[in-house]
Amino acid sequence: MRFWLDRGVDGFRIDVAHGMAKPHGLPNAPPDAFGLLDEGAKSDVRFDHDGVHEVHRMLRGVVDEYPDRALVGEIWVSDDERFGRYLRPDELHLGFNFRLTTAKFDAAELRAAIEHSMASVTSVGSPPTWTLSNHDVARPVTRFGGGELGLRRARALALVELGLPGTIFLYNGEELGLPSVELPDEALQDPVWERSGHTRRGRDAHRVPVPWEGEGPGYGFHDGERTWLPMPDDWQGLTVEAQLEDASSTLSLYRHALELRRSHPGFSGDELEWYGAPDGCFAYRRPGTTSSAR
Repeated sequence: MRFWLDRGVDGFRIDVAHGMAKPHGLPNAPPDAFGLLDEGAKSDVRFDHDGVHEVHRMLRGVVDEYPDRALVGEIWVSDDERFGRYLRPDELHLGFNFRLTTAKFDAAELRAAIEHSMASVTSVGSPPTWTLSNHDVARPVTRFGGGELGLRRARALALVELGLPGTIFLYNGEELGLPSVELPDEALQDPVWERSGHTRRGRDAHRVPVPWEGEGPGYGFHDGERTWLPMPDDWQGLTVEAQLEDASSTLSLYRHALELRRSHPGFSGDELEWYGAPDGCFAYRRPGTTSSAR
C-alpha cells in the first residue's frame, strides 16, 4: 500500500472487503452455499467473519499515515449493524451499500432499501453510499423491465438516487442508459461460466464495453470490430457522441442532475425526511429546503 501511496494514489477500493478473514480451522462450506453476492454470504463461512475487522484496522493504520486518502470497501452484508462495523472510525472510510441493486421497482421496497442504507451507517457516523449497478448485477434498464419501460424506470431511479444525502457511485455506462446484453455462449469470458459447467452464464452481460462514438462496433472503444466482449450492432444511438448534444438523452439527464447536486443548496446536509404520498409512491425531501424528490 505504501508503494502506491508514495506515488500519490488517492486510496484503495477493496474487493470483497467482507471476505478477507476466515474462521479458525478453515471449515468447509457446502458448495451450494457459495455465492458471489449476499444470498450466498448468509451461509458461506468465507464471508463477514469477525476477524476481518482486524485486517481493516491494519489497512486504515497505514492509510492514516498519508493525508486526504481513503479506503472504500465492497461489502455484501445485509444486516445493518454488521454492515456498519466496517465503517467504524478506525476501519474503512466508505462502504459500497448494494441494497438498491437488489431492490425491485416497487415503492415500498425501494423506500425500505433507502432507510436500511441510512440506518446502517448512522451509529458509526459514516456517510451513506448509493449505487444502482456494478459489474456483478444486471444493469438497471434490464433489471427494471428492459426496453423503453426499463429505461424510463432507470432514469427515474437515477434521479431518486442523485437526490439522496451521502456518496454516489456510478457504474460506467449507467449514465448512457446501457442495457445488459444477451451474448452468445462462445463469447462468454466470466470464469463462473466454466466453473459452473456452463449452467451459470456469469456477469459478462453487464460488462460489455462503453460505446463512445461511431456507427458500429467497437464504437470508439476499439479501432477494430472485435472487443473483448462483443458490442451490439444497434448501439449507435447510445454512444456518448450521439447523446452529448441531445437534451433529452440519458447522458444529459445525468449531467444536469449531477450539476444540480453539486451547486444547489437544497442538496446540502445529511438528513432525509419522508412525507405523504399516494399508494405505490414515495416522496422525500431534504429538511430545511423546498427541494424534493418524488
